[in-house]
Amino acid sequence: MAENRPAIQTKESKLPIPVPVIVAAVVVALALGAWATLDYVARKNPPKPQALTAEAKQYVHSLQLTNVEIKAAESYMKQQVVEITGNIGNNGQRELKRVEIYCVFRDAYGQVVLRERVPIVGDRMGSLAPGGKKNFRLAFDNIPESWNQGIPDLVIAGIVFG
Repeated sequence: MAENRPAIQTKESKLPIPVPVIVAAVVVALALGAWATLDYVARKNPPKPQALTAEAKQYVHSLQLTNVEIKAAESYMKQQVVEITGNIGNNGQRELKRVEIYCVFRDAYGQVVLRERVPIVGDRMGSLAPGGKKNFRLAFDNIPESWNQGIPDLVIAGIVFG
């Protein structure tokens, strides 16, 4: 006697989204997660700028900022860009590998509205030899509207000797 068994039918289940698309989405999600984590860590723990050493504090008197001018212009994105230009002179006997200054912007009441540390001698600009002069140009597009429109205080913030 022959058994009557129903025929077993197998169906291939098809995913509505192709496997390569799923793999690509997972890779992109992991990459974005890694980038966001690294960005968060970098913003949370920025390197602290070094203070002036005793030797650098004595050498500050050998540096001279001259021909400092300020201009404001509008960028292509209709944003105000403030540009500070000038010269730095090294009247001392040492080569300078890096010089950073604080640009301190104030409001009409003399309160600080922005304080930024920027290099005026460094890797991109080259070193500053004894007796030498260099031009510098600093651009700012993040100055608060409460700024008094005056030339900011420029204070030597760091010196690295060559």
